[in-house]
Amino acid sequence: MADRFAGRVLFVTGAGSGIGRATATLFAEEGAQVFAVDVDRDGLAETVSTIRTAGGTAEGAHCDVADMASVQSAVDAAAAAFGRIHVLANVAGIGGFKRFEELTEQDWNRTVGVNLTGMFHTVRAALPHLLRDPVGNVVNVGSTASLRGNAYAAHYAASKAGVLLLTRSLALEFATRKLRFNCVCPGGVNTPLIRNFIRRDDHEQHLINYQMAPNPTFFSQPIEIARIIAFLASDEARAINGAALTADGGALA
Repeated sequence: MADRFAGRVLFVTGAGSGIGRATATLFAEEGAQVFAVDVDRDGLAETVSTIRTAGGTAEGAHCDVADMASVQSAVDAAAAAFGRIHVLANVAGIGGFKRFEELTEQDWNRTVGVNLTGMFHTVRAALPHLLRDPVGNVVNVGSTASLRGNAYAAHYAASKAGVLLLTRSLALEFATRKLRFNCVCPGGVNTPLIRNFIRRDDHEQHLINYQMAPNPTFFSQPIEIARIIAFLASDEARAINGAALTADGGALA
């Protein structure tokens, strides 16, 4: 498996930390040329440096996925650097608990803009490159919130539900053109984002427990989710298209 992605190019968003960084480094370890993007310049630089220090190949660019011009510029830079894009891993995401009465239009627009519209932007920009080779595929990171309601996170759940149906719709549309789309739906993951999902005193405890059941203390590690992304992007998963693969310790069981 050390060379599973040899000769292939990964474009990964949210690569400055967490699942995005783990995905970038794992693909590089398995032979991919990695183009990493994030709004966090320092985190992005650390990811690229880590890959290069380990002997891998990586380039990076600052990118706000909610801005189409920013995404197009990054995709153009990736194509210029490596000539191809074979795998698009849409990891960038934001969110957190907020009572519905406290949500502002800005909160809503920014969350949907990054989590859902951002994926529209990256797929649109990368599509001509992804269609050039029969191994092209897209892996989107959704959430257990893609599959059920989440109290105190209506904006986040709505955006992640959209991610799943975007994934499935594109899987159908592009199946005959040999371009696969799949979605990973993690539960709690030990990343910087999880700090935004801490229960407040005015949150009903039974609702929080329900969302984390059966084990409220279970959290995946970023590398565990990255391994799922790598599997879905590999030739081993050639028969998997339009899937929503949960990784939640049994929360939805």
